Amino acid sequence: MKLRDDVRPFRWRKRGKKTLDILDQILLPGREKWIACSRHVQVARCIKDMNVRGAPAIGCVAAYGLALAAFERSFSGPRALRTHLDSAARTLAATRPTAVNLFWALERMLGAARKILSGRDAGPRAVEQVRKVLETEADRIFAEDLAANHRMGELGASLLKKDSVVLTHCNAGSLATSGWGTALGVIRAAYQKGKVRKVLVDETRPYLQGARLTAWELHRDGIPCELITDNMAAHFMKTERVDAVIVGSDRISRNGDVANKIGTYGLAVQCRHHGIPFFVAAPVSTIDLDISDGGRIPIEERSAREVTHIQGFAIAPAGVKARHPAFDVTPHELVGAIITEKGIARPPNSKTVPALLNGEARVPSRSLSI
Repeated sequence: MKLRDDVRPFRWRKRGKKTLDILDQILLPGREKWIACSRHVQVARCIKDMNVRGAPAIGCVAAYGLALAAFERSFSGPRALRTHLDSAARTLAATRPTAVNLFWALERMLGAARKILSGRDAGPRAVEQVRKVLETEADRIFAEDLAANHRMGELGASLLKKDSVVLTHCNAGSLATSGWGTALGVIRAAYQKGKVRKVLVDETRPYLQGARLTAWELHRDGIPCELITDNMAAHFMKTERVDAVIVGSDRISRNGDVANKIGTYGLAVQCRHHGIPFFVAAPVSTIDLDISDGGRIPIEERSAREVTHIQGFAIAPAGVKARHPAFDVTPHELVGAIITEKGIARPPNSKTVPALLNGEARVPSRSLSI
């Protein structure tokens, strides 16, 4: 069965004035609205406000955001452009602290510009050269992510048996990437091979990415799915057949600890108790070899209002305190396999995860400057 592959959370307009259109995921599934961004600060706001979310998608969007910075105004020369790009990179980097793909993409973009602007012979043509290079590099990051999604989907499908019931958390599909998805990419590929009978979709409080986005993607594809609340997962693991849990990731440390949407850790614990395989699907750009273990991964704490309100409606008493860590960390001991486009890392993850990158850090510098 051939599934559609036309959902994109963003689109780059090359003709005329350079613009990055971002699909407003806050309004899905009820309304499809595109936000036109012609300046990097608009892109940064969309990332911060979760109009676009998902670590790979954030990386791609940040790359195009930095490209926009080079096109958004005139520059007196290479030095002015260099200063502006450094400032734009810091603005974009400050939006979401946990998703390492953001920093990886920005560093890669700055590295492309650095080759031109750091040379002694950077002359008047350097500004136009950098613009062209940054647009090309952002396109390359997008294309590589899309190809990686399809590759990890094929690799991950091999881990599932025929007629599997799979549970997933948050949204790790087309909307969280350049297209196809990480965890949902595995599910899609496995479904095409007749290996998935049904998908249980956690609603994923408090932002409801599972209910609003994952269920929308699966329903659109015609893949059988059932929406459940987050606190139903253990019940179904005990009373019904669940063959595997597959999730995405926002950052993976050197030892294989996995940071993902809040609630993932609890699922992994439940899987261990019930003897259910727990898999993570993520591109190698999510692996951060500079961080030794999950305890060192910065966890974003978001607004309490996102817990006390749903789409503007209060669900808690006025003035009540609430907490909202956006992510939790699953220890590597609970992870059965990490599926990437470079291969599958199995325990001991502290050895197999670095081996995927040949021990080389993907983010050589956090200074984010040219």
